[in-house]
Amino acid sequence: MPKGNFFVPEPINEPILSYAPGTEAREELLATYKEMYNQQIEAPMYIGDKEVHTDNKIAMTCPQDHQHVLGHFSEGDASHVKDAINAALDAKEEWEKMTWENRASIFLKAADLLAGPYRSKINAATMLGQGKNVHQAEIDAACEFIDFLRFNVSFMQELYMQQPISSEGIWNRMEYRPLEGFLFAITPFNFTAIAGNLSAAPAMLGNTIVWKPSYTQVYSAQVIMEVFKKAGLPDGVINLIYVDGPVAGDVVFNHPDFAGLHFTGSTGVFKNLWKTIGANLDTYKTYPRIVGETGGKDFVVAHKSADAKELATGLVRGSFEYQGQKCSAASRAYIPSNLWEDVKGYLIEDLKSIKMGSPEDPSNFVNAVIDGVAFKKISAYIDQAKKDSDVEIIAGGSYDDSKGWFVEPTVIEAKDAKYRTMCEEIFGPVLTVHVYDENKFEEILDTVDQTSPYALTGAIFSKDRYAVDLATYKLRNAAGNFYINDKPTGAVVGQQPFGGARGSGTNDKAGAMMNLMRWVSARTIKETFDTPTDYRYPFLG
Repeated sequence: MPKGNFFVPEPINEPILSYAPGTEAREELLATYKEMYNQQIEAPMYIGDKEVHTDNKIAMTCPQDHQHVLGHFSEGDASHVKDAINAALDAKEEWEKMTWENRASIFLKAADLLAGPYRSKINAATMLGQGKNVHQAEIDAACEFIDFLRFNVSFMQELYMQQPISSEGIWNRMEYRPLEGFLFAITPFNFTAIAGNLSAAPAMLGNTIVWKPSYTQVYSAQVIMEVFKKAGLPDGVINLIYVDGPVAGDVVFNHPDFAGLHFTGSTGVFKNLWKTIGANLDTYKTYPRIVGETGGKDFVVAHKSADAKELATGLVRGSFEYQGQKCSAASRAYIPSNLWEDVKGYLIEDLKSIKMGSPEDPSNFVNAVIDGVAFKKISAYIDQAKKDSDVEIIAGGSYDDSKGWFVEPTVIEAKDAKYRTMCEEIFGPVLTVHVYDENKFEEILDTVDQTSPYALTGAIFSKDRYAVDLATYKLRNAAGNFYINDKPTGAVVGQQPFGGARGSGTNDKAGAMMNLMRWVSARTIKETFDTPTDYRYPFLG
C-alpha cells in the first residue's frame, strides 16, 4: 500500500447499534423521529449551485400513516433535466482534475457525519418516508451507506494501484480516467444506502452525476444531499432532480454526452432503458456503460438433513423483514416432506408473535408496505390465492389500508411448484412454500433453477455437506449471492458483494472494486527513456 499521505486505512464495517430498550441511541432516534414527523419540509431539487423550487408540489407521506404529510417536494420538467446535465458537464473538468485523495476526503467526511451527528436524522427519515423499523433503518441508511462510502474509497485506491510492469528503459503506467460525459443514476425506494451509493460511487472516480431517486424516497434523499453538501461536495458534481421517469429519459438518453447508467429498479424498466440506449447509439460520443441491479424471485431450498428451527427462522427473517421489500427477500421455499410439519409449526408460532404497526413503536417487527400501488398488487395475489383450489394460506392473509398500507406476513403452501406466486415477483410480505418428496432433492434443484427468470439470491439449508456441494454446483447460475444455512438477505459491503445475473441485472457487484471499474476508462501510457535514433534492427545485419 502507498505510504504517508496516500495511505487509506483498511476500512472496517460500521458497528450496528442495537437500539435496545433504555439505550441512549434508542431515545435519540425516537425523539428525532417524532420531531421530523411533526415538521413540514419543502424539498428542492439540487442543480448546480441552485436549490430549485417549482410550483408543482408533490406531497411526501408516511406508508404507516398515509394521510400524514411530511412536506412537499418540487417536481421538475424537461428543462430541469437539461439544466442538471449542463451543471454536471460544467462541473466535470474541475472535479476530475481534483486529486483522488481530495475527492476521497469528501466522502470519508460524509461517512463520519452519517456515523455521528446525522445518524438519527438519516435513520428517522428512512423510517418516516420508507416505512422501516429502527433496525432495518440502522443497517441500511446508516451502516450500509457508511460502509459503501468508506470501502469504495479503499477500493478506489486499490484500483489505482493496479499498474502494468515496465521493462528496462521504459515506464508503463495506467491512468484511470472518469468516463467522458455525464452519468445518470436512477435509484429505488427500498434502500437509502443504494440511493446514496449509486450516485456517490461513480462521483468518487471523477464522474459527475444526474441523480433521479424514487418519489417515495425523496425524504431521505434530501438528507443525503444535506450530508454531501456539509462534507464539501462541490456544486454540480451530483445533481438531484425529481422528474417523471419518461420525461427525464427522453432528455438524458438523447444527449450526446450521456456516458453511463447506474440503475436499481424493476427488470421491465431496465430492459426498456437498455433498448432505448441501444437504439440511440449513433447519438453518443462513446459507448455508454450500463450497470443495473433489478428484480428477484429469491429462493430457499432445504435438504432433508436441515434443522427445522434454523430453517423456519431463516424464512421468517428472510421473507418478512422490511415487509419483503428487499430485492433479496426470500419469496419461494422448497421444503422436504420430512421437515414440513415441524417447519410449518415454527412458522405459525413465530408469525403469531410478530407485531405489525408504525416504526415509531420499536416492538413492531413488520411495518407498512411502501404505497397504495404496492398494497393493491400484493393484496391481489393474496385474494387470488384464497380462491385457488390447489393452494392454502397457512398463515396471515389479511391486509388493511385504513390508516397505513399494512399487509400481514403471509405464507402460502402451493402443491404446484410452478404456481404463480412461486414464479412471479411480488415484492411484499408473501412467502410461497412447495413441499417436495424428501428423496427427490436433486430433482427439486432442477426445478429451483428453471422456475424463475431471475438470479439474484438464494439459500440452501442442510447438514449434509454432499447436499450442500451438489446444490452449490447445480444452482451456480440461479443466484449471484448464495447462502449456506442462512437467509438470503443482508449482504454486507466488503463481505458479500451484491448483485445477480439473468433477469436480475448485470452482476457488477455493489460493495466491491469491480463496480468501480465500470466507471473509469483506462488509458495506458508508455514512456521511453532511451528513444531509438535508428530504424534498423540487429537482424538486418
